Amino acid sequence: MRLLVTNDDGIDCVFLHELVHGLRAAGHELAVVAPKAEQSWISAAKSRTRPVRSTKIDRGLGCPTWIVDGTPSDCVNIALAHLVKARPDAVVSGMNVGLNASLGFILASGTVAGAFEGVLHGLPAVAFSQDLSFETYDHLKDHGGAPDAELSATLKTSAAHAARLVPELVAATPPQGFIVHNVNFPYPCRPDSPLRRTVPARMVIPGLFSPAQDDGTHRFVFHLGQDLSPAEPLTDRAALAQGFISHTVLDYTKLGRP
Repeated sequence: MRLLVTNDDGIDCVFLHELVHGLRAAGHELAVVAPKAEQSWISAAKSRTRPVRSTKIDRGLGCPTWIVDGTPSDCVNIALAHLVKARPDAVVSGMNVGLNASLGFILASGTVAGAFEGVLHGLPAVAFSQDLSFETYDHLKDHGGAPDAELSATLKTSAAHAARLVPELVAATPPQGFIVHNVNFPYPCRPDSPLRRTVPARMVIPGLFSPAQDDGTHRFVFHLGQDLSPAEPLTDRAALAQGFISHTVLDYTKLGRP
């Protein structure tokens, strides 16, 4: 398949690189257009009030690659209009550093928004995210984004799952279907990790900012929130906790339907 790949963690993120390697190993033809710097929690924002620069680069990914000094939505919009020569079969976004599971995380995610921008252009789209333990995330950040051996193995396995899933999910998407397939991989992810169809968890996530500091500023404070989901159907968060790969179909044509 011909795929446009983006992310929200930036062009140098190893999670993106492993996804690209996995997709290329499966024979997919890629173009990568990713943000110059991390754009997490940016949702579907576009850079309306300033010019945005795109630059073709070589990051050793084995495919045409550009950086955009904007958001994931900027990347996909600019790529489809001005950078890629042939219209892709689908947009793939990720892999995100950490889960994008539950309503609060999905709606805030730059990774999911990058996929959604593809949907707005009439394309099938898949967002991939990699769940992490707090300890693994802290180790990753403390070591400049370099994964340890266990995380590296998980990323390669998750990328192989992604390469297998993309054609299946694209084939299951009707033309101009306005559907994002939101896939979250458990940690650790194994070759035999089963896939489960899920719905977004109902999480209450208040208090994401600290009290005002002496200079009057508030700082972002991450937490997972409180799960208010019923026992059924299976949610994305519950699936990950059980070691499943979570697949949630975000069908935007159903918004507002009774």
